[in-house]
Amino acid sequence: MGKDQLTAMRPWRPSNQLYETHLDVPRRRVRWIVGGWILATIVALTAGNGGVAQGATGITLALTPSKDPTLLQEAGTALAQELSKRLDLPIKLYVAADYAGVIEALRNGTVDLAFVHPVAYVLAHREARARILVKSIRGGSATYTARFFVLKEGGPRTLDDLRGKTIAFVDPASTSGYIYPMVFLMKRGLVKGKDPKTFFKDAVFSGAHDAVLHAVLRRQVDVAVSYPHAPDTLLKDPAQRAQLTFIAETPPIPNDGACVRDGLAPDLVQRLKAALLSLNDPVGRPLLKRLYAVDGLAEATDVDFDPVREAVDLLGLAPPRR
Repeated sequence: MGKDQLTAMRPWRPSNQLYETHLDVPRRRVRWIVGGWILATIVALTAGNGGVAQGATGITLALTPSKDPTLLQEAGTALAQELSKRLDLPIKLYVAADYAGVIEALRNGTVDLAFVHPVAYVLAHREARARILVKSIRGGSATYTARFFVLKEGGPRTLDDLRGKTIAFVDPASTSGYIYPMVFLMKRGLVKGKDPKTFFKDAVFSGAHDAVLHAVLRRQVDVAVSYPHAPDTLLKDPAQRAQLTFIAETPPIPNDGACVRDGLAPDLVQRLKAALLSLNDPVGRPLLKRLYAVDGLAEATDVDFDPVREAVDLLGLAPPRR
């Protein structure tokens, strides 16, 4: 992302639906948009030896946006190739244009397997009966938090200092980039009636985790919310990372994971789960690290995400109907 590129932001608006937002990337880098999806690649990635069994149609894998879609496509392609080898099945790979698009794709059967953040899974389970298979492990933990990032020099120092300031959220469906920070502020009595403008002067959605950080660095906003290691993983310039600090942190959030759509054959679901867990080896771990800064994968169950359901219910969120 160029330093001279303005961060594309859209204002917060009152709604209980997760409307579409787009990533902060140059138009030339988003070549095809089909039905709300950024088409990353539609290649059949097959095993080098033995090929695909006759009549096999393969699976479609969706990636939730969290950074530059070009980088995500490259990392996703490498992971899909390895999964294809282990499954002996072709894989079609898509990078979603927004969080809500992943939920809709699981609901209408466009994709079979998706890497999703916690809120997207909760809504996909509720709306489409999606089933979680694995969850991410980072730094030995299956949970993370959301942080309120500000400039070290001249930025706010406490939550109270944020009153009357401008905040950048990521996406209405982002767990660490909107949901948990909002619940955090609501439970402390700072935000009233689910409206951030009862506390902040203005609130915007930047569309991606790297975009909110750049918005702070460019002084377009006073504070941004994202996951703890976002500066380390999304800002390549050490000087930029050194300019940021955080002034508040939410309670733990269940990590993101991978889920399957309703209706997949049970044997295929088990194969997918086994293949994902097999990535905890010397070959798979670097691919997971490159994709979403994941150290490993662990088996997950639906009840792991009950705390997220509480947050979703508090905000009254629902995915858009398309």
